[in-house]
Amino acid sequence: MTFNQTQFAYLDAAALFDLVAHEAWAVMLDSGTIARQPSSRLSWGYDVLAVRPYTTLVYDGSDTEIRHGTAPSRSVPGDPLDIVKAHMPAMPDQAQDLPYMPGALGYFSYDLARTFESLPAQASDAEQLPPMAVGLYSVIVVIDHAKHQTVLISDPRQSGASELFQHWVRLIKVVLSNQGEENPTLQSSCHPANQGGLRCDALAASFSESSYQKAFERVKQYIVEGDCYQVNLTNQFATSAHGDAWKTYQYLRQISPAPYGAYLNLPFATVLSNSPESFIQCRDREVVTSPIKGTRPRVRGNALRDQEVAQSLLNSPKDRAENLMIVDLMRNDLSRSCVLGSVQVPELFALHSFANVHHLISRVTGRLRDNLHALDLLRRCFPGGSITGAPKIRSMQIIEELEPCRRGLYCGAIGYLGIDGSLETNIAIRTMVVKDGVVRFGAGGGLVIDSDAKGEYQELLDKASKLLAALFPEKADAQ
Repeated sequence: MTFNQTQFAYLDAAALFDLVAHEAWAVMLDSGTIARQPSSRLSWGYDVLAVRPYTTLVYDGSDTEIRHGTAPSRSVPGDPLDIVKAHMPAMPDQAQDLPYMPGALGYFSYDLARTFESLPAQASDAEQLPPMAVGLYSVIVVIDHAKHQTVLISDPRQSGASELFQHWVRLIKVVLSNQGEENPTLQSSCHPANQGGLRCDALAASFSESSYQKAFERVKQYIVEGDCYQVNLTNQFATSAHGDAWKTYQYLRQISPAPYGAYLNLPFATVLSNSPESFIQCRDREVVTSPIKGTRPRVRGNALRDQEVAQSLLNSPKDRAENLMIVDLMRNDLSRSCVLGSVQVPELFALHSFANVHHLISRVTGRLRDNLHALDLLRRCFPGGSITGAPKIRSMQIIEELEPCRRGLYCGAIGYLGIDGSLETNIAIRTMVVKDGVVRFGAGGGLVIDSDAKGEYQELLDKASKLLAALFPEKADAQ
């Protein structure tokens, strides 16, 4: 048995996804324009689209609800990652060289960590989102930015795969006929000023600037007392909203291209991720994590000043110290799952410039041990060190004490698990959740001993700026 695959001309993922975006369990991993840049290594590398999973697995914090097609669901207790692993189909006997294998797509919220670690329960759970939601998909569309082609791949062992494959063929042909050119642009997905997208009311925040200052000072006290070296303190934002979340996402990817974007239209919530950060990648048992620590906003209209800002970030002792702390944490996390001696740091304090910000990004690599699955690796590294602090568990306890609201999906992970054991996930930052008429998202940063409260508060506003521009375009245009 082999997978069915058909190649088509290169097309714009958003134009194709536009035809299915409002279906329940429609999912897109989105490299946007980032992967189209020849020098780009930090991105999904592909756009991956999927609809109509044959199985869904939703974990509520105690049991996992498993639903196969239209059959009645059943709830199963136990470790949700082990349950996902048990439901992944086996690899076919005949190997194929494919960019992606059909498999699982979904999210793992920050609060999934409560399943694996003993954490206090102090913060309120305003989002009320299941800690995990994953769909198993028999057919995926892969848009390969390196080869400039579209590949449709299906697992014929699954019921309904043939019909779904033909459904995608028809949709792809519609987009290609409308596209009318070999090299697609993002013009098909442009929505000036978020036309038809979410319309929001007043924005509320879990921290005011003064209450953030108090939490900031408490973190500094914990650092002085030796509890921790760094804590990632975040502010949660919420606003009531109505309208089309997909149109807002199209506008967001236009004004802020992101290397690890994603859109998930789930029955109970919609997720819009504009993430710049990779969490865990595992292919052929080779593991990579690329933590971000160190951020500066880009300077528009002044290339010289922009370069000076980038250089100041690169040379900043504080940002380099923050980055190094998380690199050491991730080396330790990877060592729990990787072959002894295989964990390396091939890239340290590398400057990467995106559309709206400069980042310091490091890269930690290793080789997954033969007796472990990629989901074992995810569990042992979860959540990412760049959004907790160091040491991780103590930092998470402090976060629970000081942040008024649980993070929910924010700072968790979104991604893909192939039946070949490959895994690719982002860190779910710059990520909005639309649920029950409310949009929620967070922004924050790592605090160390020499952090400045005013500067850190401004940094979190800078990180939230493009999400705010997508939600409140009239205010952004007025500035």
